[in-house]
Formats: sequence, C-alpha cells, structure tokens
Amino acid sequence: MAVNRFTKMAYAKADDMVFGKSVKPVKAGLGLEIGAGYTTPEVNYAPRPEAGASKEKLVKEYERITTDIMARMVQIGAPSVVLETEHVQQMSNHPDWGAAVAHAQKAIMEDYHDEYGIKCALRHTIGDIREDRDYLKLQDKFPLLMEAFEQCAQNGADLLAIETMGGKEVFDYAILRNDMAGVLYGIGCLGSMDMELVWQGIVDVAKKNKVVAAGDTDCAQANTAMFIAGGLLDKNLAHTLAIIARSISAARSLVAYECGATGPGKDCGYENTIVKSIAGVPIAQEGKTSTCAHSDLMGNLVMQCCDLWSNESVEYHGEFGGTTVQCWSETLAYDCSLMNVALESGNEKVLRDMFVASDMYRDPQGYVLAYPHAYRVGQAIAKDGNNIYLRAKNAAIECINIVEEGAKGKLSLSRFEAKALADAKSAFEALTDDKDKFMSDCLDKYKKEVKVFLPKENYGL
Repeated sequence: MAVNRFTKMAYAKADDMVFGKSVKPVKAGLGLEIGAGYTTPEVNYAPRPEAGASKEKLVKEYERITTDIMARMVQIGAPSVVLETEHVQQMSNHPDWGAAVAHAQKAIMEDYHDEYGIKCALRHTIGDIREDRDYLKLQDKFPLLMEAFEQCAQNGADLLAIETMGGKEVFDYAILRNDMAGVLYGIGCLGSMDMELVWQGIVDVAKKNKVVAAGDTDCAQANTAMFIAGGLLDKNLAHTLAIIARSISAARSLVAYECGATGPGKDCGYENTIVKSIAGVPIAQEGKTSTCAHSDLMGNLVMQCCDLWSNESVEYHGEFGGTTVQCWSETLAYDCSLMNVALESGNEKVLRDMFVASDMYRDPQGYVLAYPHAYRVGQAIAKDGNNIYLRAKNAAIECINIVEEGAKGKLSLSRFEAKALADAKSAFEALTDDKDKFMSDCLDKYKKEVKVFLPKENYGL
C-alpha cells in the first residue's frame, strides 16, 4: 500500500483553525459527524481491576459503564457522545474478549440511539501488546494485534485507534540522558517506521469492515517526556526538552494519516493541533478534564482546535454525583455545549483565543502548542514532508526558535530551562542533513548502548 506523504498544509493560515470544524470531517457510528461544525464529548474509562478476572465479568463491567454514560447523556440532553474503550491487556491479548465487549457496548448504544436519537460512536483503542516488560517484540505479536483489530471491527467498534510503542526503547534511554539525537531517532525515525507497518494493517482492516481507521498518539514517548517534566516545581526534565519531543512527535503521529487513517486523532496526543494543521483531520483532545488521570499545564489551551473533547481515562467507581463516567461525561458535555454555542453564534474564534490566552505563557509546552505556533511547526514538517528524518529535525528546530522568541517577550524561562534549550539547540544544529548517515550512525550507537534495542528483529535494520 502506498504511503502518501504530506508536503503542504491543510489550512491556508493558522487563524482558520478552530474547534468543531476540520477540513476533512468524518462520519462514524450512529448519525455522528466529527469536525462538521460541532464538538462532541468523548468519554474514556477503565474497568476496576477485579473486573478483569474473567471475560464474563469484564463484559458486565463495560455494559454498566456504557449504560451509565448513555443514560446520563440523555438525562442532561446532550445531543452526541463518543465512548472510547482503551483495551486492558486481556482484551487485546484475547481478541474474543475485546470483541465481546464491543458487541455488548454497541447493542446498548443502538438502543439509546433508536429510542432517544442521540448521535453516538464507539472507539476501541487496541493495546499495543507487542511491548514486553523488558523490551519490544514488534514483529512477534503483530498477527495477534491485527486479529484484535479485526474482531473489534466486526463486532461493533466504529473507530479504530492505538498508541504504538515503536522507538520507545531508544527514546527511554535517550530522554534520561538529555540525548537529543536519540530522542529524534526514537520518535521521528523508529516510531515513524513502525507506524507505517501497523497503520497499513489497521487501514486494511477498517476498509474491509467499513469502519473508520481513526488515529494514533505518541503517548509512549512525548507523553512520557511531559510526565517526567511534571509541573512548575519539578526539575526532573526540562519542559523545553519535553516540548521538543512533542514537536518531533507530530511528524510521527502524522504517519497514520499518510497510511490512510482519517481521524479523529486520539485524545492524549497533545501534538494533534500540529497534525490537524497539516492533515486537516478532526482531532480529540484532553486538558482540564484529564485531571482524573494526570496533570498538565495547558488545561484550557488544548480545547482550541478540538473536535472531540475527552477526559483521558477514569476508573469506574462511585462518586457523590453518580459513577465516575457519569460525572466526567456530564462535565465534558457542558464544555462542548459552550463551544457549540460559540460556533452557532459566530464567536468561536473569540472563545478559542480566550482558551489560548489563559495558558499560553504558563509554560513552554503550552506556548509552542498554541495554534499560531503549532501551525509554524506544521509548516516546518511539511517543508520536507517526504523525509521522515528531516521533517522531525525541522520540527525540533522550529520549536526551539519559537521558545527563544517567546523568551524575549512574556514567556519566562528559568536558568535551568534556558540552559537546556541552548544545549538542545547546539545538539540539533550539529546534526547532519543526510538521513542515511544519521540513521547509520544512530544504529551503530544505540545497538551498542541499548541492550533491549533489537534493530533487525523489530525494524528490519
């Protein structure tokens, strides 16, 4: 299957990007359109650990979760909802478990759609079961991974997604050493190469079963950097390095759409604004509503261009206001209601810019991901869109330029952050423009230094 690289932007200018609208809207599920002029809540959840003891217990748990969400959405008059089932490992390692869950969920959603007219779709995010505790086995478990997609697609999942792990073994080694060449190699090169293999397979499954190949996220690498960086009191990793990793990750996450995926991109891909600027696909995002799962420093800003608005993931249990999935779905629905009123009244750009202004100067990560700057990173990627190495390197350098410009104005950088940025700039400027030389040098280096890096077995190198 051909991979169609992006070499130009989907949007003529950054200001054309808003929430609820994408250049290439997607129809999915039961009457739902994503990116077609309105936003929709996407509720993400996890079963209680004891529910995974058997297939029957797990199906019952997801039936309760699904009924709770659908009932609450109808109770408050929400017009649309997406449910995202991120597989626990039993569901992907035993594809019939994932299939049974999808089938049970979809039956409940169809009942609510038929009776109340609520627009809805079911996303299943298959776990990347190719990751072992100690190292990746990207080829060994690939057939089982595709079987998991196949069975979910046949049994009710409308949207297929994954968080691929390719390149993580090198990235984990590199990020702990502030090794920018390793970060670039792990995310931009190895990650992109692995995604090509996986997403060609997913797109085939989606076409065969007439469902939607949605998208990927660099959770395994860029989110790892964001979590290590932490908040404003943390000094485990410079936030400037975390946003460089995130910018590189946009070049990698783009590969899903180059293989034929159509979106919506997955919620925890904070790089999705950059991806949307290039590919024009709808995206899910998470921010202030993901505090049940983790903290970030851009809780409002990431609403700026979302088409689905998500809570990341919450364990299913009781709260004073109902179950967790009822409470979080209601919060998401009211956020979407505000965005949809802004769209209907022509005030979407005003609200978008308020979202951005509230977080833009809090941290370098939000500063670069603010849509005018995200668009610039997108342009840097598209400029050398046919070269997975150069476009990732371009993204890193443009990110550094943006942060440097910001530091001359309202974006404040500590000495720790400024030094990390300067060191990273020197590292990237020293890198060759020759992809083959870079790949060869990195192969030699990391084969020696990272014992769990298996280039031949996992990447055919």
